[in-house]
Amino acid sequence: MATQIPKTTYSGAIHEITLGTGDAAVTVGGASAYAFHDFEGERPRKPLIAFDVPDTEPENWPPALKAQYADVWGDPAAWAKKCVEEFGADLIHIDFCGTDPNGADKDVAHAVAVAKAVAAAVTVPIVAWGTSNVEKDTEVLRGVSEALRGRRAGIGPIQDTNYKQIGASVISDGHVAINSTPIDINLAKQLNILTENLGVPVDAVLIDPTTGGLGYGLEYSYTVMERCRQAALTQQDAKLQYPLYCNLGKEIWKVKEAALTVEQAPTMGDPEQRGIVMEAVTATSLLLAGADVLVMRHPEAVKLVREMIETLPAK
Repeated sequence: MATQIPKTTYSGAIHEITLGTGDAAVTVGGASAYAFHDFEGERPRKPLIAFDVPDTEPENWPPALKAQYADVWGDPAAWAKKCVEEFGADLIHIDFCGTDPNGADKDVAHAVAVAKAVAAAVTVPIVAWGTSNVEKDTEVLRGVSEALRGRRAGIGPIQDTNYKQIGASVISDGHVAINSTPIDINLAKQLNILTENLGVPVDAVLIDPTTGGLGYGLEYSYTVMERCRQAALTQQDAKLQYPLYCNLGKEIWKVKEAALTVEQAPTMGDPEQRGIVMEAVTATSLLLAGADVLVMRHPEAVKLVREMIETLPAK
């Protein structure tokens, strides 16, 4: 007697969301089954990888990363172009870390100039990412949103304390909102309801559930993402039927294990390989939870993750 594989019946599906315009546009989402459960349903769109591009010279990136970008260090436009042309970035994630009021506190004019320079350098879709400082992000992301009008960019993180202001810009400038909440399915659902009530179209929302790195909350992040996907697919929860955006690179390369030298940690192996593996394992785990967009930093980690992505059937 042939073995019958148990199958889950799905009653929902994830919205397909398009970023970018014209021939350079990409679409994520569309899944009607859990990740890699192709025997139960479809995942018509493969997950995508965005490369993290800082708006200023990063101060806390370890040598393993700096070596990859030494020739474009401090030049966001050149950095973005390198990521696309040499590393095959699907999207460019501009991290406006330089606008952090607890750091360099760069102004809106700086952010707008960077956004325009990157937009001129690459044709792939762009995501503009703030610092999670509510007041500063409200100011910066509204300016960047206007500067990127016509590119259908991703704008985030949008939080429950600034969704009205940034959401209004997303609507008027024709972008995609990236709703960010602190690892809680109920908060994620509530913010989606708020932006929908504001008028953000259902085809212009991504969910950032907040991502923990390997050894730093990954299990918790995985569980929340998994619960979001379960509610969306098996419980017909329309307020959670959105693709998942995971900003993981910064969570990996800021921890001590990714930065310790051989002298500091002689039993932990090569520092670069250590960080690469940490980033690749985190990204792979998130793919299993249902991630649709991964924000990564090291090109070798990206290569490893793409090998897994290529096992997925797609249009």
